[in-house]
This record gives sequence, structure tokens and C-alpha cells, in this order.
Amino acid sequence: MKKRYRIPLWTLLSLAIALIALHVALPWLLRDYLNDKLANMGDYRGQISDIDLALWRGAYQINGLHIVKVNGKVPVPLLEAPEIDLAVSWRALWESHSVVAEVAFVRPQLTFVDGGNAADSQTGEGVDWRAQLKGLLPIHINEIRIQDGTLAFRNFSANPPVDLQASKINGQLLNLSNVNVADTRRPASLQANANIFEQAPLQISANFDPLGQLDDFDLRLRVTDIQLKQLNSFTRAYADFDFAAGQGDFVMELDAQQGKLKGYAKPLLRDMEIFNWQQDVVAKDKSLLSGAWEALVGGSSWLLKNQRKDQFATRIDIDGDLKAYDISRWQAFKAILRNAFVQAFNNRFDSQ
Repeated sequence: MKKRYRIPLWTLLSLAIALIALHVALPWLLRDYLNDKLANMGDYRGQISDIDLALWRGAYQINGLHIVKVNGKVPVPLLEAPEIDLAVSWRALWESHSVVAEVAFVRPQLTFVDGGNAADSQTGEGVDWRAQLKGLLPIHINEIRIQDGTLAFRNFSANPPVDLQASKINGQLLNLSNVNVADTRRPASLQANANIFEQAPLQISANFDPLGQLDDFDLRLRVTDIQLKQLNSFTRAYADFDFAAGQGDFVMELDAQQGKLKGYAKPLLRDMEIFNWQQDVVAKDKSLLSGAWEALVGGSSWLLKNQRKDQFATRIDIDGDLKAYDISRWQAFKAILRNAFVQAFNNRFDSQ
């Protein structure tokens, strides 16, 4: 009679114990591996507090990601992400037989800081973030979702400090891996909405080449019903005046082809008041000189606004070459927009 081959019970038990031990240890090993990669990112350093694995669905969850600037005096992190879920896209695997990932950032907060100099400012430059994101999951990333995010701009040295925030950001970036649409000029897309100052709705959409260098894209942005007084910390710091009353909308459309950037920005301000005697002269933090300046700004805007509709608008044409400067594309983009916004209060106003 032929003997059956049997695996000894102790072998099965040893294998089971080894698998359990690997399952328990793997999150710790993966966390340490990722922390080693995040510890060396140039001007920034990251750290993860915990990782949860879901091997049955090809996913893992990163908990407590913090990214801070290494040098300078920046008191807040660049990025705080309580939860990041990374999973294999089964749709892409089924449709194109390609292994790609979907990433969801839950309640992330991204904070930019103007510190007056490069060391004390926080812009995110100095790191290849696309490479770092791929390092978290070393396969193609096809979709990024943002759930209940916050974007902040801070200036701690201004008086009063500047704190502008877009909250409740929900959106998605699609086709980042170029898997199914490689023949399309701008295959990737962005769709997002948020609230400015918790009440003014913002909508943004864009199409771009995810493998490009910020030289081929289109972008549309619209913010409505901003309460102008909520901008006062920003306008005091950067334009030396503040608003006494009013509401506003803002629209911007941009298009870049081979680095040539064109478009426009258009603020529309309604029931706007800039000079107020109690706020701008009597107030303890104001001087007669600053009050006179605000009276001049307010008087100029009164002369140039549409009196019948009691609104004030200007269209600022945006035109520049992202390749014309000996700086990064992102720095050139910011410089072109900054120059355009400086023109927002010049004499090129149109009537509505």
C-alpha cells in the first residue's frame, strides 16, 4: 500500500506562526522604511506615526504624516495628513492590465508661509514631490483624491499676522499615470471645490500634462461672495490699506502652451468701502498718515467704480514666458501672477 505524504503538524504550526509574525511586524518594518526615505528630502523632512495594512485589497494606510522645513524659523508644518489611503486601482488593472494606484488624502492641511526671506519662508520648493509620492508607493499613481482638506497662507511677521485659508477642499486629480490617454495633449485633470474664510465658495478646474514641466496646461478659478473685511490682514501687510465694507468675486483663466502663459484675472468688488473715519483714523493702531493714504485709495476707487451698480472691477491681462527666467517654472509662474495682481489697483479699470 502506497504511503501518503503528510506535512508534519509542527511544520504547519511553524509556518502559521511565521506568517502571523510577518503580518504583525510588516507595518513596523514598512513604517521605518518610509521614514528613512522621508528623512532625506532636501529642504524638508517627513515622518509617519503609524501604518495599517490591508493586503487583501492591495492597500495600506499611512497615519500621521508630518512634513516640516529643516532650516529656518517656520513654526508650522508644510503638510499635516492624518490619514492617507493608498490602494491598487482594480479598474485600471481590469481595463488596461496596468498596475496603478489610487491615493486618498483625508483631512490634509497644506500651509505656505511668507517669512520675508527664503530661509523663513515655506513654499515647498527644494523637493521633487512627484518622486517622493512615488516613493510611498513604487507603482504608477493614477488618481489622487482630497477629502476635507485645508490650504493656508500665513505671514507671522506681519502686523496683524496674515492667515488666509481655504477649507473643506474636496477634489480629485485623474489620469496622473498617463495609462489610458497617452495620445492626449493634456491627459490629466483637476476638479476641486472649497470654501474661502469658511463661507465664500471656490471652484477650480485644470487640465495638464502630468509628465511635463508646468509648461502646458489650462486653469479656471472662481471665488464668489468674499467678505472684503476678511482680507484686511492681507491687504494691510501687502498694500497698506484695509476694507471697511463690501463683498467681492474673483475669476481667473490661464492657458500655457510651450511655456507661453496667457490669460486674465478679474476681481469684481461690490458695495466697497476702504476709508472709514473710526477704523482708519480714530483706531489706536492707525496714524493720521495711514488714514490719509486709505482716504486716497478709497477716493480713487470711488472715482473709478461704476456708480450706478455700486461695483468696482478691473481686468488684468496675464502674459509671460515661463522659460524666460533663470528660475524654476513654479517660481516664474508665481512671479508672473504677482506682477499681474500688483496691477489690480492701477488705472486700467473697466466699467461693468
